[in-house]
Order: sequence, then C-alpha cells, then structure tokens
Amino acid sequence: MAKVEFAGMRTLADNLEADDVHTRIVVAAYGLFSRRGIRDVGVDELIRASGVAKATFYRHFPSKDDLVLAFLKRRDELWMMGSVVPEARSRAQNPEDQLLAIFDVYDQWFQDEDFEACSFVKVLLEMGAAHPLGKASMEYLARIRQQVRLLADEAGLEDSEAFALSWHILMKGSIIAAAEGDKLSARRARRMAAGLIAEHRPQRSQPG
Repeated sequence: MAKVEFAGMRTLADNLEADDVHTRIVVAAYGLFSRRGIRDVGVDELIRASGVAKATFYRHFPSKDDLVLAFLKRRDELWMMGSVVPEARSRAQNPEDQLLAIFDVYDQWFQDEDFEACSFVKVLLEMGAAHPLGKASMEYLARIRQQVRLLADEAGLEDSEAFALSWHILMKGSIIAAAEGDKLSARRARRMAAGLIAEHRPQRSQPG
C-alpha cells in the first residue's frame, strides 16, 4: 500500500510556531512524553530540552501536570481530531466505509518507524483513573468514542452507544497489539470491525 502522509504523522514542530516560548516548551514535552511516558521525564530534563530558563518554564507551566495537560490537548488536536478522524472520512464516501477506514489509517500509522502507541491509554495506565491526568485521558478517549458514535448514527446503525464501546475496544486493542510488534493488527481488527457493523445494521422485517 502506498504511503500517503497525513497530519498525524507530522511532528508537532511542523504545525506550530517554534519561536513562541510556550509552544517551544510544549514541542519539547510532546516528544519526550509521547515516547517515554510521564514519570520517566523530569522537570529539569523538560527545561533543558525546551531551552528556557527555569523561571520562564514555571511562568508558563506552574506544575509538570499543567504541561502534561497541554501535551494531551495538543495530542488530541493534532492526532486524533486533526488527523485520524478527518483522514478516515476523506478516504470513503459512506459512513460505514469511513468507520472501516479508521483501521486503514491505523495500519499506515503502525508501519511508521516513529509509532509510539496511544498517549491517552499510556497516561491513563501510568497515572491511574483517579489521578487528574488519568481523568483527562479518559475524557479524550471518550471524545474518540463520540466520533465513532456519530459515524454509526450517520450509517443508521442500531444502538450506536454500544457499537462505539465495542468499536473502541478494537481500536485500542489493535494499538496495543502493534506496540507488541504485530504490525498487521489494524488489518485483523478491520475484519472484526466489519462483522461488528453487520451485527448493528437494522434488521429487515420478514414478509408475512
């Protein structure tokens, strides 16, 4: 399959003005957090990577958690809402095929050398559901499910809420499998997803 670059595969620095101090800090954090998680990256390293003074860093982000929240927000804007959803919609004409195209986008992502899995899932597992960062991650994951539910509604599928929950399991599962080394996991998930769509199509009444 030909490699077609889309916004989610570009770096944060390609999308933002790096001469802005606030942005420079987020750019530095984005690369570190997405690759290594939260606890493994210290404030001193973030300050060195962003090339700002400690006082400047804390003026923009009073705590490390504030910076992580900015990272999660940017991840959502650039990756899921800025790339995966619009890219999937652009690849097909009808909502059912647009849903399946999510896994085509994932398949492309999983082949990338810089594949770093899902930051929302990683932060949730690392920090826990009760932590403010875990709660923020769950909110972003819920936004993804909402996008799936909207497509399901457009496709006329029944019980779109349950559908979105099941669909999201396939999305998250394929990401974890890819992180384990299964670069074809999106294709496997796509086949299962086709069956899930069939299960949620309205049942046609039998003629009497």
